[in-house]
Amino acid sequence: MSARALVVAKVPVPGQAKTRLGADIGMTRAAEVAAAALLDTLAACTEAFGAERCHLALAGDLAEGVLHAEIEAALAGWTVRPQRGDGFAERLVHAHADLASAGPGPVVQVGMDTPQVTPELLLRAVAALDAGRHDAVLGPAEDGGWWVLALRDPRAAAPLRDVAMSTATTYADTRRALEDTGMLVATTATVRDVDTLPDAEAVAASAPGSRFARTWAGVRP
Repeated sequence: MSARALVVAKVPVPGQAKTRLGADIGMTRAAEVAAAALLDTLAACTEAFGAERCHLALAGDLAEGVLHAEIEAALAGWTVRPQRGDGFAERLVHAHADLASAGPGPVVQVGMDTPQVTPELLLRAVAALDAGRHDAVLGPAEDGGWWVLALRDPRAAAPLRDVAMSTATTYADTRRALEDTGMLVATTATVRDVDTLPDAEAVAASAPGSRFARTWAGVRP
């Protein structure tokens, strides 16, 4: 059965998106950077899976964010659902559960912090599910978190509810939580998240043709 993409993201509203970057470049520019990262991510998912197999779990009202018209256009054919739950871990679990309710099949979940992601990287995670019949594939982020989670069954995301997100041990804790339920977990490529100014510089340099890189070139200090 064909895999589906799940993007978990927040609306790029100034003062709410990329606030660590905003301390250096201003909150409006940081929101523009976040919007560019989201647009790159949506494009990669659409190319890899086709819009009809792409899902977005969104926090916030898209009309309140920067570049909302372009984001809406990029979401043509996508299924968009609101995030629900109190903390980020709970929202992740609900996003996977909502996808499971839409039908069976594997899922590849990413956020909006890795604009350098390519269709090839996403499809590599899908291929790793089949190699050795893995139940899950987890991609480490350089800061200790993870950037992608592929699951043969999205209902298997339930253990994430008890994992502390956005820490230096989130990847290790997530892997342990999945494996403790008996799942066989594979590892895919390590990628750098964009949270700080040095992150943005490095990621823009690694993906010079991206919307993110072009936007960063216009706002970087």
